Amino acid sequence: MSATHSASDLAARFDLELRGDPAWRIEGVATLARAGAHQLAFLANPRYRNQLAATGAGLVVMRAEDAEGFSGNALIAKDPYAAFAKMSALFDVRPAVVPGVHAMAVVDPSAEVSPEASIGPFVSIGPRTRVDAGAMIGPGCVIGEDCVVGAGCELVANVSLVRRVRLGKRVLIHPGAVLGADGFGLAMDHGRWLKVPQLGGVVVGDDCEIGANTTIDRGALDDTVLEEDVRLDNQIQIGHNVRIGAHSAMAGCSAVAGSATIGRYCLIGGGAGILGHLDVCDRVVVTAMSLVTSSIREPGEYSSGTPLMDNRSWRKSAARFKQLDALARQAAARNKEPQ
Repeated sequence: MSATHSASDLAARFDLELRGDPAWRIEGVATLARAGAHQLAFLANPRYRNQLAATGAGLVVMRAEDAEGFSGNALIAKDPYAAFAKMSALFDVRPAVVPGVHAMAVVDPSAEVSPEASIGPFVSIGPRTRVDAGAMIGPGCVIGEDCVVGAGCELVANVSLVRRVRLGKRVLIHPGAVLGADGFGLAMDHGRWLKVPQLGGVVVGDDCEIGANTTIDRGALDDTVLEEDVRLDNQIQIGHNVRIGAHSAMAGCSAVAGSATIGRYCLIGGGAGILGHLDVCDRVVVTAMSLVTSSIREPGEYSSGTPLMDNRSWRKSAARFKQLDALARQAAARNKEPQ
């Protein structure tokens, strides 16, 4: 059954100012452009302010300055997007965890599975692994040896914890993610590659989220670590022995090479890359498609690459890029000449 809340209930629960009808019922959420009379929407980005006059939303979360002249129901928030995120969770009704082990799951005799955990069909749980109370392991998940799945975790479906993966509490992992596979450790010996054993593990802190088909390699000696409340989008690669600080977030298709360290409250844009053995300090923003080739010591926003342009202009610019070093040397030589 879908959730329903009055405007006054939402205002009281989230300590927001209500302007409008306190009894108005809200049954769901939508965008400003598509919301109906009993749906909640929000206005945070000024680019969408022109949609406010025509919105059909029954209730809109917005800043006080945007509400001037608005005739509909409004909730006033300093950060409308964060407030909307909290409220929208009320309408995300999920089925309760049904404890028990499905008849088509396979659990090693040495594993410890809480009777309050839910183990779905076609799940495999390996030796010496522990699954705590309230955890939900969806269909097709494979959990190898010496793993820990903390209380309240959810592995949605077809997630692999290969070995020595320790999840904190309330970790959410989306389908297809692989944690604890071998790191890319190789040594050259007489013209042939030797595989370096990956003897560490992966440690994931409380309240992290890991997107679909994201991969996190286990460490070579020490562990690969995600601190608490790290959020990873889909199709991200995290190399062995990487450490990501608490409350950092990475967008889709970004990648971090082995032994790099990312600080707390960092934002890494989609498709960005961070080379191995580098340090990125706290509160750094790396914009989409950038490549980090040296350590970042100061907080701030960093970018690399060239913006999109027509191909003919780009080819001309690319040819000039090759001449920059020679031009710089010529300029330096001129500056040394006696005046």
